[in-house]
Amino acid sequence: MAVHFRRATDDLEIWSASDRGYSFVISNESRSGPGLHGQPGFVASWRPIHLNKPATRVGGSPFNTFAEAEKACEAFLEHLTE
Repeated sequence: MAVHFRRATDDLEIWSASDRGYSFVISNESRSGPGLHGQPGFVASWRPIHLNKPATRVGGSPFNTFAEAEKACEAFLEHLTE
């Protein structure tokens, strides 16, 4: 089952999705310019929806493409819900 990401804001490259009790966020980061600053690439993170806990990066972040980050989130969700 695919996790369906939606753009969270028009100003920044951030997408969010939730499924089976978990929230996922993918952000496109760069070293400079507008937006989030960090190691260049698509950073994926997750957290349980119903617990007030900070998000944790999905292993392998940052990814070269949005599709790679999305696939990693889907695989991690499968791991979480096994």
